[in-house]
Amino acid sequence: MAPRFQGRADRLAAIEAIGRERVIVLDGAWGSLIQGEQLTEQDFRGARFGDHAHPLKGNNDLLCLTRPDLVARIHTRYAEAGADIASTNTFNATSISQADYGLEDVVHELNVEAARIARQVCDAFEARDGAPRLVAGAVGPTNKTLSLSPDVGDPARRDLTFAELAASYADQIRGLTQGGADVLLIETIFDTLNAKAAIFACFEAFAEAGRRLPLMISGTITDASGRTLSGQTPTAFWHSVIHARPFTVGLNCALGAAAMRPHLAELAGVATTRTCAYPNAGLPNAFGGYDETPDQTAAQIEGFARDGLVNVVGGCCGTTPDHIRAIAEAVAPFAPRAVA
Repeated sequence: MAPRFQGRADRLAAIEAIGRERVIVLDGAWGSLIQGEQLTEQDFRGARFGDHAHPLKGNNDLLCLTRPDLVARIHTRYAEAGADIASTNTFNATSISQADYGLEDVVHELNVEAARIARQVCDAFEARDGAPRLVAGAVGPTNKTLSLSPDVGDPARRDLTFAELAASYADQIRGLTQGGADVLLIETIFDTLNAKAAIFACFEAFAEAGRRLPLMISGTITDASGRTLSGQTPTAFWHSVIHARPFTVGLNCALGAAAMRPHLAELAGVATTRTCAYPNAGLPNAFGGYDETPDQTAAQIEGFARDGLVNVVGGCCGTTPDHIRAIAEAVAPFAPRAVA
């Protein structure tokens, strides 16, 4: 069967049309589903990395190369649950994060394959039901920060420069774009300067390729102070990234929906683009797990939609395809937030 949509622009236009009628649905967590598979070191190594010198268990992004079947299965479960946007399994797929595993040299390939797998699953669903699915290339914050010192005794210390971080992001972004990502999702932003490095890298990559992909930008409020780790309120965060002209701006991770709500309401009150929210399934319990059921999470996100706070919703840590299905059903009756 011929592709339903002729490239990124056609697909994005179709999603934008849908987004004028209803709330768009993003997928959910990756880590909790992968942990549920109880994978071994060998699953992560595969045949290719059997002799690699570093332990690889827990390097979830690497599964795009060693267990692409598992990655495709997770994308399929979320698409079946009603997700319009599939985020790639690339949260830690930068040379900076992969340095922990000694795998900096596979970063480009890893991102290409992650986007390709997601696009393949999305294409199959588009052919099946005619509905558009976007692939969002997930760009995580890395394990470094540009704004804060890692040493309380040396406030001026930084472990990397803006240029180094931007170069690392650029390699990831080129791979995601080459693999077929429709949009780029700069997410879980705890340090806005890190996000600015990612945005800069996007613009550099777009200039090289001669085309621009839409950006989804998502910060994380770390505690009851209502600020990011680097100290910004949602309003300040928005004004710091407005120059990127994002497709969406929003919040994810750190908090469950109930605790996220006031911060999302603040952001929705100032943002002049679509807003996106994908909270955790509540707060973690004493064992690091998440106890909020799909119905509980969906009921709270339903309130986001009822009150006109969101254009895109999904789930972060602890959420599953069942959560996404319940969320999609809960927000379906409500119009999306009006964009100024």
